[in-house]
Amino acid sequence: MTSGDILNIIGATNCSMPKISIIMPCYFNEENIAETTEILIGNEALFPADVEFEYVFVDDDSRDNTYAEIMKVYEKYPHKTKVIKLAKNAGSYHALLAGMNYATGDCNVMLAPDLQDPPELIPKMYEHWRKGTKFVVANRAGRDESIFQSFTSNIYHFLIRTLALKDIPEGGFDLILFDKQLRDEIVKINEPNTNIIYLLAWLDFDYVAIPYIRRKREKGVSRWTFKKKFNLFLNSLVSFTNIPLRISLFVGLFTLLCSFIYFVVLLSGKTLFSNVMPQFDWLALFFMFFAGIIMVFLGILGEYMWKAIEESRNRPTFIIDKVIQNKPESKGEINRAANF
Repeated sequence: MTSGDILNIIGATNCSMPKISIIMPCYFNEENIAETTEILIGNEALFPADVEFEYVFVDDDSRDNTYAEIMKVYEKYPHKTKVIKLAKNAGSYHALLAGMNYATGDCNVMLAPDLQDPPELIPKMYEHWRKGTKFVVANRAGRDESIFQSFTSNIYHFLIRTLALKDIPEGGFDLILFDKQLRDEIVKINEPNTNIIYLLAWLDFDYVAIPYIRRKREKGVSRWTFKKKFNLFLNSLVSFTNIPLRISLFVGLFTLLCSFIYFVVLLSGKTLFSNVMPQFDWLALFFMFFAGIIMVFLGILGEYMWKAIEESRNRPTFIIDKVIQNKPESKGEINRAANF
């Protein structure tokens, strides 16, 4: 048997044993880790027998017992678990990026461990990947949440879809499956202020969307505050569109046009408001109004400048405290772990 034959056999073996990496950013999820893991382990029976699994937990510097619960999972399933502990809170999307840096699967899943997004959809998403689709999203067709949460989320995704990424499905999505090619592209980009999930959509690969109803969170309290949502909205707009800057340009031009027209009116000796308010008060109101508009759009410009400055600093998007790798099962596994 020649060396070429051996390589062909190895290649065929690798193709017949695909690996799926399930990446879970965790932040104050101590009550959900064990249940989520058992559901995922139970899901393994729904996959073809040749599939290998890798569970990548990223503790985003939680201040509860999340890390301890993750380590319980590691001790129970050491051969298929990786644990990444961040030194400081980086946010869910940077935690996802950290997991992507250490995931080794042929395809990858981003799953929040709070069970609002159903893990039961992952086998169906995997089947689409096996058929050649490199990006599969589970998009929210509805929400079993409060009216305020549903309203703010729907507004956010509507604006992103209208202003920036017109081809993404309605309702938004958090549960996604993506090929290792997409994972490698995102890791290479390493953008510090963005929505990683929408950045995957920005790569513009063909995708399949699977609708579902987002569940109400049953355990624990979400730390996804309105402030974090607003920051994500600003980051997403700055990352994917220049429309706010264009709007500021058009408003500025419109303001100049209105000022010119009003100037012509004043030169004609007429005044539009003499019978309503003294002229001085109207001028003061006029300047205050447009000064406010100028300040708003200076703020928009400042957001873009600040993001550019942050990227030029080249600071790390996440800082890792420790990484606990898979425990090897055999000598072959030991060699593979050493080469990782």
